[in-house]
Parts: sequence; C-alpha cells; structure tokens
Amino acid sequence: MDEMISVGLDDIDSPSGGCTTHFATLLVEQLEEAGVTWCDYPNLIRLNPNIPFRTRGNGAVCLRFRSQAVNEQELTEMVASMLDVYVKTDYPNTNPGVVVVRGGVPEDVVRFAETAVWRAVPIPLAIRIIKKHSAQSLSRGNGRGLVGAVAAVGNLLLEDHTYEYIAYRTADQHEAERHIDHESVRRMDRVFSQGTFSNVDEETGTLMIAPHGPDPVLFGIRGESPDLVVEAARMVRLNVDVDRWAVFRTNQGTGAHLRHNVTVDCLRPYMSASVTGRVASKPRVIEGGHVLFSVTDASGSIDCAAYEPSGSFRDVVLQLTENDTVTVQGGVRPASRTHGMTVNIEGLEVISLSNNIAVRNPLCPDCGRRMKSAGRAKGYKCEHCGHRSREMSKQEVELARTLTPGLYLPPTRAQRHLTRPERRLYSTNAGRRQTLISVWHGRRTDTERALPPDRGH
Repeated sequence: MDEMISVGLDDIDSPSGGCTTHFATLLVEQLEEAGVTWCDYPNLIRLNPNIPFRTRGNGAVCLRFRSQAVNEQELTEMVASMLDVYVKTDYPNTNPGVVVVRGGVPEDVVRFAETAVWRAVPIPLAIRIIKKHSAQSLSRGNGRGLVGAVAAVGNLLLEDHTYEYIAYRTADQHEAERHIDHESVRRMDRVFSQGTFSNVDEETGTLMIAPHGPDPVLFGIRGESPDLVVEAARMVRLNVDVDRWAVFRTNQGTGAHLRHNVTVDCLRPYMSASVTGRVASKPRVIEGGHVLFSVTDASGSIDCAAYEPSGSFRDVVLQLTENDTVTVQGGVRPASRTHGMTVNIEGLEVISLSNNIAVRNPLCPDCGRRMKSAGRAKGYKCEHCGHRSREMSKQEVELARTLTPGLYLPPTRAQRHLTRPERRLYSTNAGRRQTLISVWHGRRTDTERALPPDRGH
C-alpha cells in the first residue's frame, strides 16, 4: 500500500488578506486533480494562543493522503509555485512554512507538536527535526511558519477533537461586509445546541461564527461531527455567494493547551498552563476595568488578571477572597517595567472556599439588635433599648458566600479557539472511529460538490 504523505502548512495569512485554511482548500483541489486518496479531513491545529508573534488564531493545517502519482519533491515545487501567487509580500510578518513527511509520523515530531500547543518553540528546533528526517520543506521570511508546519504534521488528533465547516468568499469580496443574517445564525444555534458550539456570545448576542478582517473566510461552524456541521451551515443565510467550503478536523474546543498543571516556580513567559494555589490577595479592580489578584503555592506567588473584555466573568473573580483554593487557567504574560509576570485568566476553577469572617459589634442580649460603641474603653450600648455593657466585646461572624465551587469561563466572545466551552465540558470525541463523509469540500463552480440550494440568500 502507498505510504501516507503529510503536508504541514503555516503562516500563510496577513492582516490584509489570505488565510492558511483557505490556501489548504486550494491545495486540496489541486491534489484531487492528481488523484490522491485522502486519509483524513484537513487537520486544523491550533497552537499555543499566547505566543506574541502568532498569526490570527495561531492555526496550522496538515493534509494527509496516499498517492503513487505524487512525490515529495514535485509536491513541494507545486506548493512553492502556489505560494508565490498567493502570499502577499507587502506584509513583512508573514513567514510561510511547508513541511512534507512521507510514512509514519516520527515520535519526536509528535512530541514537538505536543509542546507547541502550550509552550514557545524555537525555529531552530523545527529546522533540526526537518533535517534529521530529511523531510522536504520550504519557507519564506524568517522561517517561523516551519514551527507550525512541523507541529501540524505531528498532531494526529488521536485524543479529543472537533470539526469545523468553513465557508470562503471570492477574492473580490475580501474587503466587503459578510452580510450574514443574524437571526438565521441564532435559529441554527438553537436547533443544533447539542452538537455545535461558540456560535453566539451569550451575553451580548454577538455572532461568533465570522471573523472581522479582510480575509477569505465568510463563516465557520464548529461542532462534534462532520455531517452535523455541514447540516448546520445550511441554515446560515447570506447575501453573498459561498465560493468554496471545506470541513476540517481540529483540536478547537478541546482545552488542549491547558492540560498541564504546573507550580508557580515552573511558569514561564508565553506558557499556557494551569496553576493551583491559595488566593493570597483579595481581587481588586484596576484602571481599565481589569481585575487583579494573586495566587500562591508552596513554590511562590503569581499575579492573575481577568481583563475588561471578559465581561461578567470579572464579577465571579471579584467574589474570591483570601485563602480560597483555586485553579487558574491561562497564558503567562512576561514581566515588564510596570508589572510582574502575570497569568491572563482563561478559566477559573474554584476548588474550595475559605470561611469569610468579619468582625462585628456584639448583639444586644435584651433585644437582639446590633450594639454600638459607647466610647473608648466604655463598652457597648444599644440605641434601641438602652442596654449597656462594659464586659461585651466584638464578635467574629461568618458571612455567607454566594460563590460556589466549580469551573467558571469567560463569555464566548472572550474565549480562545482552544477553550473547551460550556457545551463541551462533559463530552469528548476521543476514541471515535474516523471516517470521511462522501462530500466534505466543494466549490461554487462544481455542481457535484456545491452546497444544496436551500441555503438561500
């Protein structure tokens, strides 16, 4: 049997247009013409979202197929010629990378991919791995795209995964409004509430299925199965044509970047991780509406921040008090001249609550009202019934807590692509058999693959 070929792609987008997933769909069409046999849907691999030099969403793509007609050298040359036409050279921070691996994915490539989801990975390490396995590769600019390309090849999505249907528009529409009918999306979200996620922000009603920039993506529907996201997409009504579309298998919505629980002393800049400890300072609101507090464990303390865009999530954070035990999930912002290293909170698990003790004046033994001080060293007096006492002292009172143990997340609009949303907290696709549906991508000019006409305009 033909060996599997894996093609990793990354960093093929820019603020003025272009998109790695869109480029991947163009490559899919070219490979289909060459008669390849697909081993999987295109894999959309979200990498560490807290890397400062990431591209939009920090997503890389891997295509996996078998073919006797395509070899690595010819494939690399074909991709290179496509990149020369596709990539916008006027943006210096676009650094495309492509890696082609034949056969099984080497174990060190798998480990590299596991690291790239939650740590910062240097470009030279990716280059060393490519050379070690004599893999075909190409890059532009500083070669940063090779990191994502190697990571995409190495992430086989053997554990939990989800799917995304992505619809694209034509190049002449990239600067135009997307004209998505909002009510059709809300209706779709209600109908497919058990199988899709992150469609609408629950607080503001804002649509979350479409980006805002001048890129080719019209919208994307994320869900639990390929046929379901295609069916859900048919309910989205537009005033523009879908030029092409494809279904991706992905690690979105799995929380893959936050699976490592580390101690405070092991936190490093740009790391995505969880840390469990005791609340060491009562949360406070700082300039800009952000909420800040600190967490401590046996190894040290770290500041934690819930930013203003997280909306009502900040109200949850403000209910914390000293000595509560929590697990803080998020990305580590490096120290600067104005602040220390800080965890930017993406999720908060309240494990246990401390007793919220307040000191109060004593209650009157005659009428039960709260007494007041009668003056320095004069005891207390009851203004209601007149009772006085020099012997009574202040009392410790345990105040009720409205906060309860559990996991709390920011609203959808403030979540990462990788965040495991509320709809997926108790579901997983790990271990499910992977099969391709009959039609998983298409073009407007391809009547056999076009979307059904009932989607409407």
